[in-house]
Amino acid sequence: MNPLRNLMHAKLLVVKVGSSLVTAGGDGIDQQALARWAAQIAALKTRGVQVVWVSSGAIAEGIKRLGWPGRPKALNELQAAAAVGQMGLAQAYENVFAPLGMHTAQILLTHEDLSNRTRYLNARSTLRTLLAKGIVPVINENDTVTTEEIKLGDNDTLGALVTNLIEADALVILTDQHGLYDSDPRRNPSARLIPHIAADHPDLERMAGGAGSSVGTGGMYTKVLAARRAALSGASTVVASGRETDILLRLAEGESIGTLFTPAYSRLNARKQWLLGHVQLCGSVVVDDGAARALTEKNGSLLPVGCVSVQGQFHRGELVAVLDGQGREIARGLANYASGETAKILRTPSEQIAARLGYVSEDELIHRDNMALVR
Repeated sequence: MNPLRNLMHAKLLVVKVGSSLVTAGGDGIDQQALARWAAQIAALKTRGVQVVWVSSGAIAEGIKRLGWPGRPKALNELQAAAAVGQMGLAQAYENVFAPLGMHTAQILLTHEDLSNRTRYLNARSTLRTLLAKGIVPVINENDTVTTEEIKLGDNDTLGALVTNLIEADALVILTDQHGLYDSDPRRNPSARLIPHIAADHPDLERMAGGAGSSVGTGGMYTKVLAARRAALSGASTVVASGRETDILLRLAEGESIGTLFTPAYSRLNARKQWLLGHVQLCGSVVVDDGAARALTEKNGSLLPVGCVSVQGQFHRGELVAVLDGQGREIARGLANYASGETAKILRTPSEQIAARLGYVSEDELIHRDNMALVR
């Protein structure tokens, strides 16, 4: 199978761009580069492809604005630079997308946000809503309040976490390097670019050794780890030079650029394998015959109207079993409502959830993307 097929058919991309590209090596925000990327995202949108943009550059831009000679080491100064630079970064993205008739939204996240269940679900819901409205989310680490993330310079990992969060088809990491080589090209002129490699290849970490640029702090090593993390949800990853002309459009058309890291499983199969592999269930819901047929024969989502009872205690986002009228498990998935909320909306059409609860988190009790059938 063509390893580029996942990218050619991708409908949801996460693109992470490095500091040196955003700020022209630390000289200030590169408006022309941002405008080129924005034009590509607009073109992808006309093809039905959605893009979430993960942008480094706030600290580098802040350092430039403050007139400092180089990147400081003191944490409070890094946070101050991030606070100053974030203002310019958000405005710069708004300026390049507005002429294209597109809105942007700034989202500041930390790794802690994506490890806390409630924050994780809230972030996912927000991103899905923005994408549904045609808005381009621009994500950065919340460097003004984080500590370890700044020391690691780990927006590569953040890109992978966002890929997993929204179950994107692929992660594209744009950098000032051409991709992964079989050895360090700065030391070995004969080093060969690797066009395609499995994300779980045992020699990846060895091949990715080396430090990052003077502007950012991430090197190829963090990009390899990001590719491995993205592969856990079945996403492919491309690491390529952000200076390539029309890089995003060419990748979407199937051109081999940079290094493609392929996952062992498809996105859907990886998700289902993860769901079915969990032994600990937090509760269950019993469904009527119509809902059971919708799940097993039509691959539908589970709606509250088809649920007749709820068993156990569970929170939003926890794994629950779906039982038929005979008590047999037919599926399992992540609940959009806690057990107490579920009890209140049993047999309730989705359009009446707000009347019962006073709010709506999702129309479905369990979305089909977060559910696996038990054969």
